[in-house]
Amino acid sequence: MTHTLPDLPYPYNALEPYISEQIMTLHHTKHHQAYVNALNIAEGSYVKAPTVKERIALQAALKFNGGGHINHSLFWENLAPPQSKGGNGGVLKDGRLKQDIVKIWGSVDKFIAEFNAKTAGIQGSGWGWLGYDPNANRLEIVTTSNQDPLLTHVPIIGVDVWEHAFYLQYLNVKPDYLKAIWNVINWDEAESRYKPSHQSSITSHL
Repeated sequence: MTHTLPDLPYPYNALEPYISEQIMTLHHTKHHQAYVNALNIAEGSYVKAPTVKERIALQAALKFNGGGHINHSLFWENLAPPQSKGGNGGVLKDGRLKQDIVKIWGSVDKFIAEFNAKTAGIQGSGWGWLGYDPNANRLEIVTTSNQDPLLTHVPIIGVDVWEHAFYLQYLNVKPDYLKAIWNVINWDEAESRYKPSHQSSITSHL
């Protein structure tokens, strides 16, 4: 199977002023495209590898580039134009997701503060996640290193904290980027991811 770069569901400048057109263009067409290209090469080499040893040697490339493709494909859907541009970015409507966030963290603002603190604390590159743990049947804030995909939870919201996601606009001030990105978080998409996972988990506990 050949992987392809997914189209963005909005123009490159749609998230301004919170994420610049320059960042979105480079992030999508250069960085994500590079993960897709390298993943296709790694998978092709894996299929052709004549020995188990050679296939094992390809695992790191598959994990890194496969994770990069998965994570970024989720990330683009996680974002939406802000209200100032007629979008729904940053708007968390009343619903099960908001209800459970408030139940666990006390308020949406407290959740965001804890999410940003934990995500800013990642050493090097990685991702911050709001994930749903089907075993514990609850929402949790989780971080992953590099391009490791979130395998232990259902990803509800993922935030890229690699430097290429923010440096051209926010330089080395990662907390400013993390504060700004909530203005373009697509909470409707997050809610749609949460409902199926939550209902599935509830059903499995009956």
